[in-house]
Amino acid sequence: MNRTPRSVPARTGASAAGFTLVEIMVVIVILGLLATLVVQNVVGASDEARIQTAKTNCSTFAGAVKLYRTTKGKLPDNLEALANEEEKSKAWYIENLPKDPWDHDYELRQGNTMDDWEVISPGPDGLSGTEDDISSKTTKDK
Repeated sequence: MNRTPRSVPARTGASAAGFTLVEIMVVIVILGLLATLVVQNVVGASDEARIQTAKTNCSTFAGAVKLYRTTKGKLPDNLEALANEEEKSKAWYIENLPKDPWDHDYELRQGNTMDDWEVISPGPDGLSGTEDDISSKTTKDK
């Protein structure tokens, strides 16, 4: 038996043009869904990173306040005193005083005693004394 290979007829017309409109639309919808998921995760991570940076800075500045209190026997009037050139020549407190991740100033909130104080960032809203404040005190200290 002699077999000859059958040839497959060539595609002609619109069906040979490539992807259909439906296939392209499905791919676009899938890419849109993936982009939405990625953006939501990145934005959430960015907010958490800002909060963590503010917590770390508050803790660092609190350490500088403790060092100032130990060497001077009193609390500084404000955090700017820790970065004062005259003060840095006597003892190292902080190199510079940056703003918090939301571009607000860190604050030294003093209480009634030398042991009652905290360094705070006003948080995303920029208002001191609100729920989103970030403090150098831990929850058990409050």
